[in-house]
Amino acid sequence: MTQLKMARNNEITKEMQNVARKENINIKVLMKNIAAGKIVIPASILHKNLSPIGIGKGLKVKVNANIGSSPDKADLDYELEKLRVCIDAKADTIMDLSTGGNIDQIRHEIIKHSFIPVGTVPVYQAACTVDDVIELTEKDFVDGIKKHIEDGVDFITIHAGLLKSSIPYIKKRTMGVVSRGGALLLRWMVHHNKENPIYDNFDKILKMAKKYDVTLSLGDGLRPGCLKDATDKAQIYELKVIGDLTLRAWTEDVQVIIEGPGHVPLNQIEKNVRLQKEICHGAPFYVLGPLVTDIAPGYDHITSAIGGCLAAYYGADFLCYVTPAEHLGLPNVEEVKEGVIASKIAAHAADVARGLKGAINWDNKMSEARSNLDWKKMIELSINPDLAKKIRERCTDADKDVCSMCGRFCSVKMTRSALNED
Repeated sequence: MTQLKMARNNEITKEMQNVARKENINIKVLMKNIAAGKIVIPASILHKNLSPIGIGKGLKVKVNANIGSSPDKADLDYELEKLRVCIDAKADTIMDLSTGGNIDQIRHEIIKHSFIPVGTVPVYQAACTVDDVIELTEKDFVDGIKKHIEDGVDFITIHAGLLKSSIPYIKKRTMGVVSRGGALLLRWMVHHNKENPIYDNFDKILKMAKKYDVTLSLGDGLRPGCLKDATDKAQIYELKVIGDLTLRAWTEDVQVIIEGPGHVPLNQIEKNVRLQKEICHGAPFYVLGPLVTDIAPGYDHITSAIGGCLAAYYGADFLCYVTPAEHLGLPNVEEVKEGVIASKIAAHAADVARGLKGAINWDNKMSEARSNLDWKKMIELSINPDLAKKIRERCTDADKDVCSMCGRFCSVKMTRSALNED
C-alpha cells in the first residue's frame, strides 16, 4: 500500500516514523497531513537504500538538484560525482534528467548509490529512442513511464496538464513552451492532432505508480519562461487541469506534488503560491526557482534563490535548484554545488521567517561563535565550510582574533573592551 493509503487507514509506517523524527514533528500530525495529501513521502518500495524524507505542510523546505547526461557529455562516473557533491551539499532529493549515453545504466547506478529520493522525467528518455518525438506511439509514452517506475525511482514528473485546448493560449506567449517535456508533447499533439497521451492514459499511470508507491510530480509544461509570460492564461489553465488530476490521483491513493513556475516577478510570487494551494487543494508545491529577473545568465542561481526564498515563505514546500549555467549549458560539478547551496540558503531563510520550530537554532549558534570570535566554530557552522575556510586563511590578519576587513577596528573586540571598562 502507498503512504497515502496507510495514513488514511491510520497506520504508521517506518517511513513516517523516520520523517517524524527528522522533522521533530508529532507523528499523528504528520500522518493526518499525509492522509490529506498535504505532505508526501517519496519512497518507492523498490528503492532499498532510501532514507525517506517528507515534503509539505509544517516541514522544512526541501531542495532538489537536477543532474544527468547530455548527448554532448555522457559519463557515468561524472554523474555519480555530481550525485556525491549534491549529497555533500545537503540536497534533499535528486533528479536524473539524462538524455545521452547509456541512460538506463546511469539511472540504475544513481538509484543504487543514492540514499536520498530519486526522481526522473520519463518522456526525456522516450524521446531519445527516436529521431523525432512524433515517431512515438501512445504506448511508447506509457511504457517509458513504466520502465522508470519499475527501476525504483521515487517520483516522476509527468506533463499531464498540457492539453490541445491550451494551444490558443500558448500562441499568445512570448516564449511559448520552455519545458522540455511540455514541448515534446506539444509537438506530438500538433502533428497527430490528438490529445496529450499522458493525460489520456492518466488512469494507467496511476495504477503503475500505486503499485510501487511512486509519487507523481505533476509537471507544469506551461510554466512561464520569462517574466512577460508569468501568471498568464496558459499557466493558470494548465494549473486548473492539474488540480483536477490531483483529485483523481488521491482517489487512487497516489501521492502528488504540484510543479510550478518558472520566471515570476517578485510582486507576483505570493499570488502564484496562493493560487496553487487553492486550485490544487493544498498539495505540496514544487517550484523551479522562481527566477525573478530574466537578465542574469551566469547568476541565475542567485535570481532563483531570491524567488525561491519568497515562494517558500508564502507556502511553497519544495525548491528545484538552478545553477549558474541555467540558460547557457550543462552545469559542471562546481556549478551543481553552487546551485544546491544557493537553494539551501533560500530554503533555510524561509524556514526561519516562517517560524519553523528549531530553524533559527543554526543561526543562533553562528551568532554565538561570532560574538566569541570563535573562527573555528564559525567555519564549522558555515553552509560551505570549505569556502569559508579558504577565505578566512586568505584574509587572516596578523592578529588571529580578527580578520583583514576591520583589523584593529574590529567592532566585536572594541565592544568587548568598552564593556569591560564600564
